[in-house]
Amino acid sequence: MNIKRAKEEIKNTVRAYLEKDENGQYRIPSLRQRPILLMGPPGIGKTQIMEQVAQECEIALVAYTITHHTRQSAVGLPFIRQVNFAGKDYSVTEYTMSEIIASIYRKMESTGLKEGILFIDEINCVSETLAPTMLQFLQYKTFGNQAIPQGWIIVAAGNPPEYNKSVREFDIVTLDRVRRMDLEPDLTVWKEYARGQRLHSALLSYLELRPQNFYKINADVDGTQFVTARGWEDLSGLLEEYQRLGLTVDEDVVSQYLQHREIAKDVASYLDLYRKYADDYGVSDILQGLVDPKVYQRVYAAPFDERLSLVGLILSGVNTLIIQSRDTEAVTDQCYQVLKEFRSRLNEGIVIALMIYQELVEEYEGETRRMEQSGLADRRTLTCRKDAARLLRGWMPDSGLDGEAAFQQVRGMFNHQVRLREESLGHASEALENAFDFMEAAFANGQEMVVFVTELTLGLDSHAFITENGCERYFQYNKTLMLDSRRAALMAELEQDDLRSQEGSAPF
Repeated sequence: MNIKRAKEEIKNTVRAYLEKDENGQYRIPSLRQRPILLMGPPGIGKTQIMEQVAQECEIALVAYTITHHTRQSAVGLPFIRQVNFAGKDYSVTEYTMSEIIASIYRKMESTGLKEGILFIDEINCVSETLAPTMLQFLQYKTFGNQAIPQGWIIVAAGNPPEYNKSVREFDIVTLDRVRRMDLEPDLTVWKEYARGQRLHSALLSYLELRPQNFYKINADVDGTQFVTARGWEDLSGLLEEYQRLGLTVDEDVVSQYLQHREIAKDVASYLDLYRKYADDYGVSDILQGLVDPKVYQRVYAAPFDERLSLVGLILSGVNTLIIQSRDTEAVTDQCYQVLKEFRSRLNEGIVIALMIYQELVEEYEGETRRMEQSGLADRRTLTCRKDAARLLRGWMPDSGLDGEAAFQQVRGMFNHQVRLREESLGHASEALENAFDFMEAAFANGQEMVVFVTELTLGLDSHAFITENGCERYFQYNKTLMLDSRRAALMAELEQDDLRSQEGSAPF
């Protein structure tokens, strides 16, 4: 199965395992809650989906790569204690609490979440001395003599033997106690995730042209060459930062993330072309509605790969402004909620305005820290809240002002933020309209327009922006293209029916 289906099934499992009856008991007892075993190639995204599942199910997550552990850290250290049996004293060996079990309790204390997921990665790559402990863990949900707390679901992950020479096969007894899910890389599913994570547009455009290079693992005489989903995501982060710093990512840098010589070379060449296209076509001018007529001449003569790259650049420029607009709006909304509460508390007759405002900001910052510590908020949410907190602290009213005067002072600074939001919205909307102007003039209803509208639909930020703020031509083209797509699918189905009919009536 692909990683998206696996995520949904894990979420369903969490719901089922944590469901309680009217007496507060888990409907599926711990003994019958089979651990989930994810088996799939490296870098496919197993860890990322566990973080997403925990956030979306609002439960805690403790993650370990078990190969970093020794038997002592996993099981605990032995110690001797005196016990009395039938009137006689004996020395008995017991074990301290496992580091892993202790981490669960620490997580429960720091977050206040009593239920969660214990995720153990690379479980079939442990040392010979630790292997029996891992089998015991999967079979009985214990480390040594310490059991996993109730309400904690076990998910383990491993790599098939063809990807890792050090893996150990599980016996039938163990496999009969787990829910095994075999994962396969899927570019379509990964691109959905990549758009949500705002991965670099150049890499998404490249994979649109070279989908066969998304995931590869090849072994030859020179060793193993590979490209994984993790490599693309990590390279994207570096690209963004290098771009901000004015640095260039060359083949040597690309090969450190995409460790396949031919693909790394191809990606580096494409990145050079991508940067060149941005300058040659004047993408920033296109988004401002200032198109040089010579650009159209070049577009008409360009090969399809180049035209598709240009579409990717235009989408990237539009999405950058859309993201800025949505982020500015999100920060503004957070600030508004705090100011709304500020007004409410002032109306209660409390006149020490500065103290009330300080308390509100500190409460907001405290809640942000708790969200970060619990792991229940994603990076974008945390960034939004931290940006809002920085603004709110900068709007601290003067100490000598009474309630109304203090509120008006803060409100004045908030109004400036509102104007920034409106300007950002205007820039994004204008760029989207200018992009459609260019796409219509350059490509009309061609395949490039299909790609453009499709990507706007699939992009989480662009789709949400258009839904909230509208774009008449997007809805027009989206409707037309959907009808054309349905018509083409219907014609293909009719052709298949006709072919089957002819085959059925043909003599033997």
